Amino acid sequence: MLARIDSAAILGIDAYIVEVEIDTMSGTPAFTVVGLPDAAVQESRERVRSAIRNSNYEFPVRRITANLAPADTRKEGPLFDLPIALGILAATQQAEQPDYATFCAVGELSLDGSVRPVSGVLPIALGALKAGKESILVPAANAREAAVVQGLKVYPVTTLVEAVDLLTGTDKPEPFQSDVGEWDLLQPHYEIDFADVKGQEHVKRALEVAAGGGHNLLMVGPPGSGKSMLAKRLPTVLPPLGLEEALETTKLYSVSGLLRPDTPLMTTRAFRSPHHTVSTAGLVGGGSMPRPGEVSLAHHGVLFLDELPEFNRDALEVLRQPLEDGVVTISRAATSLTFPARFMLVAAMNPCPCGYAMDPVRQCTCLDQQVRRYLMRISGPLLDRIDIHVEVPRLKEDELMAQPKGEPSSAIRERVAGVREVQRQRFAGRGLFCNAQMHSKHLREFCRLSEDVKALLKTAIQQLNLSARAYDRVLKLARTIADLAGAPDIGVTHAAEAFQYRSLDRKLWG
Repeated sequence: MLARIDSAAILGIDAYIVEVEIDTMSGTPAFTVVGLPDAAVQESRERVRSAIRNSNYEFPVRRITANLAPADTRKEGPLFDLPIALGILAATQQAEQPDYATFCAVGELSLDGSVRPVSGVLPIALGALKAGKESILVPAANAREAAVVQGLKVYPVTTLVEAVDLLTGTDKPEPFQSDVGEWDLLQPHYEIDFADVKGQEHVKRALEVAAGGGHNLLMVGPPGSGKSMLAKRLPTVLPPLGLEEALETTKLYSVSGLLRPDTPLMTTRAFRSPHHTVSTAGLVGGGSMPRPGEVSLAHHGVLFLDELPEFNRDALEVLRQPLEDGVVTISRAATSLTFPARFMLVAAMNPCPCGYAMDPVRQCTCLDQQVRRYLMRISGPLLDRIDIHVEVPRLKEDELMAQPKGEPSSAIRERVAGVREVQRQRFAGRGLFCNAQMHSKHLREFCRLSEDVKALLKTAIQQLNLSARAYDRVLKLARTIADLAGAPDIGVTHAAEAFQYRSLDRKLWG
């Protein structure tokens, strides 16, 4: 007898419907899964067989074929266990045949028949709704995540028996309800705050400018000066996530298996800080079936690279595409996938191998050749893509011993959100969200310059020997600084501050 039930699979960060067809016939007992299954899907045969028997159902001693359509796309993971088991029970008339036109199911089975959670339930639920499904059967541990999708009936199950009872109507519970309003996106909660930071007022100003326009930032200073501490607090001053941004971020964490059970929806900006030994695939994504890397997990948030020169040069160079385009494309022989990667890059480094070349207290012990070799690990094109370069000096004794008196993150975040709203209205209908995303035509339209500003720019370009890309980024910075000041046009003071943020790299790299 033939039975059909719909499930879903992940491709990139989106889901597509997979039709699970079960056919049982007379012949030599066998259990075959076809439709380009990977090893985890192939192993579902043993999990399904044991789960059915240990749930007090009869596993048919027949020739069983399970087909996962479409057959030309590779299927991964254990999420087909539950629909395959339900299909076998329906084909042997031990359970009702569900209406596969409006219903789908996902879940991993343990040998005792309990249903375990799987990754990627949020994009699966979104894909099911898009495909016209009315209800979805999911592991109980994934119910809150699936219920984030409004308009889809979510039925959580803990065992195979519960799933069968739900289909036969003997146990028809109410769909799991979850209101997106229970997560306060407008008041994100962070454990850390800018109010804890002592001194470093000029660095906090640079971070506010970076947050206001979505600019990349490089901090240079001796060990222990607070570079990492400041970087970790940058997400606390970024504008709150919108619902669409929160869903995009949550999808990335869901397919990567990083979404915590108590966090069905990401309500705070992501902060990713990979170790400098990270591989290129770990940074930008990869694998035989590509998975998101750190740059995608930092989408709508902050990617922090501490000890920047210690990273593999090849890994750093592949950052160019996501920094420019906001996406990363991974090509394989079978497929090519594009992952979102619109993040703020924040990097930190020492000025030399020993770290004390710019320290007024400790003397640097490095040779000039060692310093040059250390700095040359960072290429010029990558430096040009970092808008703000700021020095983070050692704190003085009185600053270190004083009580912190800085502004709280909430106050800075309010200013940044106001500036971002100005930019959102400015770029309405152009596909841009902040000043850092402007192109040349936008610079001509929105960065009008007076004669005094043009004279200052000409002098600064000659002194700093700026490239065309660096010049464009100075204009973007000046536009953000003017926005923070509430000025309609870029003034001399705004341009001067912007050039100040581009002078440190000339001092170090020449």
